[in-house]
Amino acid sequence: MSRITTVTITLAAVSLALILASLLIGPAAIAPHEALAALIGDHGAATAIVREIRLPRALAAWLAGACLGAAGAGLQGLLRNPLADPGVLGVSSAAALGAVIALYFNVAFAFWAIPGAAILFACAATLILYVLGAGRVSTTRLILIGVGLSAASGALISLAMNLSPNPFALSDLVNWLFGAVTNRSFADLAFAAPFAALGLAAMLAAGPGLYALTLGEETAASIGASLARTRNLVIAGSALLVGASVAIAGAIGFAGIVAPHLARLLVGHHPARIILPSALLGGAMLAGADIFIRLAPFDQELKLGVAAALIGAPGFVWIAATSRRIAS
Repeated sequence: MSRITTVTITLAAVSLALILASLLIGPAAIAPHEALAALIGDHGAATAIVREIRLPRALAAWLAGACLGAAGAGLQGLLRNPLADPGVLGVSSAAALGAVIALYFNVAFAFWAIPGAAILFACAATLILYVLGAGRVSTTRLILIGVGLSAASGALISLAMNLSPNPFALSDLVNWLFGAVTNRSFADLAFAAPFAALGLAAMLAAGPGLYALTLGEETAASIGASLARTRNLVIAGSALLVGASVAIAGAIGFAGIVAPHLARLLVGHHPARIILPSALLGGAMLAGADIFIRLAPFDQELKLGVAAALIGAPGFVWIAATSRRIAS
């Protein structure tokens, strides 16, 4: 069994263990054997709590983290920068803007309206990148375009918050921007999962091109690698993955930066081989963060995005401090 296979199986087992552990944690005291039995049988209130509240919440946290981890791995491979994350091209900010606009105008005619707006705006940001030359401009210019999109989206989000008609609407906006997976349902998961699967497929398809890019753009082109195809696959995959993540959990940071770096420590620097481990690590990170916020001794439960920042920020500082060594 190869090293990457062993790591992947181990990370999948860790993810499963964290999801099962999350079924045991909550304000309602449910014994471990009762919680596990409630998954496969009818045990009254315990079944309703475990199946309809705790399990969708745990899966939502894991799915959001997996999306961010895979997107971060692809973008770091494309930009050859360990500090790149899904926000570097403005896709995350655009997805958050879509959700904020839907909330601001109270577009709640169906459960999928707000997550659908997040995915739609993520895809719109991708289309803008493509029109502006994602497959033709240099990596540096691509980053600058992303910074501009992110800044514009952030300004519009701030404008919506500034013009919020009442404190309750502002509270909804803040909750979404902080990130949370409370009150998620299987319907929410079913809506976001296909976009996540398509995004992951695009990232995996870009793997060979990302590996060729480690030799440099000119060398990659000389051996027949299509830089434009690789960029388009990574950008489209990032849009779908980030859109799915924002749709299910709101705006969450750091997982897309830290997970790929940890994956490299486990399986090496091959950009194609770290995509799946990064997804599993990202999922495990947010599943663990969700457990942390339920165990934290605070009167009011922390938002998932806040917990992810508390856990991920030290990792980001470490990566930033050692990035020169990593790049070399």
